[in-house]
Amino acid sequence: MTYQVLIVDDAEINLVLFQALVKRMGNSESITFADALQGLAWAKEHDFDLLIVDYMMPGLDGIEFITQLRAMPEKQNSPILMITANDQKQIRYRALDVGASDFLTKPVDKVEFMARANNMLQLGASRKALADRAAWLAEEVKKATAEIVRRERETVIRLSKAAEYRDPETGAHILRMAHYSELIARTLDLPKADQELLLEAAPMHDIGKVGIADNILLKPGRLTPEEFEVMKQHAIFGYEILQGSLSKTLQAGAEIARDHHEKFDGSGYPSGLVGHHIPIFSRIVAVADVFDALTSERPYKKAWTLERASEHIKASSGTHFDPLCVDAFFSKWEGVMEIRQRYQDDGHAQGAT
Repeated sequence: MTYQVLIVDDAEINLVLFQALVKRMGNSESITFADALQGLAWAKEHDFDLLIVDYMMPGLDGIEFITQLRAMPEKQNSPILMITANDQKQIRYRALDVGASDFLTKPVDKVEFMARANNMLQLGASRKALADRAAWLAEEVKKATAEIVRRERETVIRLSKAAEYRDPETGAHILRMAHYSELIARTLDLPKADQELLLEAAPMHDIGKVGIADNILLKPGRLTPEEFEVMKQHAIFGYEILQGSLSKTLQAGAEIARDHHEKFDGSGYPSGLVGHHIPIFSRIVAVADVFDALTSERPYKKAWTLERASEHIKASSGTHFDPLCVDAFFSKWEGVMEIRQRYQDDGHAQGAT
């Protein structure tokens, strides 16, 4: 490995001496500047393994040189060897404060120069290797985490589809309502992490239907009041299936499963929550789920037109639905239509992620 040593000194004799000593070290090459401003400009634009800078220079002294260089984040760990006189202790203290790594005193001893320079080069190389190792480890952790997240997402989708085998809703419905939900969250300026979490968790909203008897779940006509009371239990069943997990996605899914049938005016189930006491994810999913259910054909009903479904959602703003969620949904109508087109009920729907 060949090290790059930057030397900045206004005295030509010092430049020649230091350059010769760097060459004698055998594993280094140098670039020199007699003009401090030119040297600083070069240092800001190029990588180097060691900077040797004099204190006493016209125009820009060594203290200000180091100060400006250290102001750059990518230069904060670069080794800097400053040349001072024996009687300049206060200068050295100031240099330490602004980021000098070590000192050499005039007149410079050749052996000491090469020893200190070589030690700083080795230390810098070790620090860089450690940083590279840390960056590599961070990238490996990122890859491993991404794989875990991918598998978790796949598990969530498969878990969500378990209800499909007992429910006339389609896999495309799951994907559409999840993306509608993410669209609403984005429009409401929820944090990006929450938008992604909602996209992953929303498909589990009806997982509790696996606990509902077929004669009720698959009944083609309107449910009796008694049957509807049984059907309402799917919200609690879904919560009980998902609660207690260490996964944030399953935790969010549990909350959504329990509360997405709550209504803004408190007339929903299972707890009769009112307004903002309903978790925001559940308020969002309520709009997305009902809109897609209304506009989707089922064995027991025809699909509503977009106009009729839209009128119903808007008319229910403030009673069934959170007005902010309704406004967010319809403010992004082109996005809604794009999602509706992308995830069709023809078996060609793409994955949620």
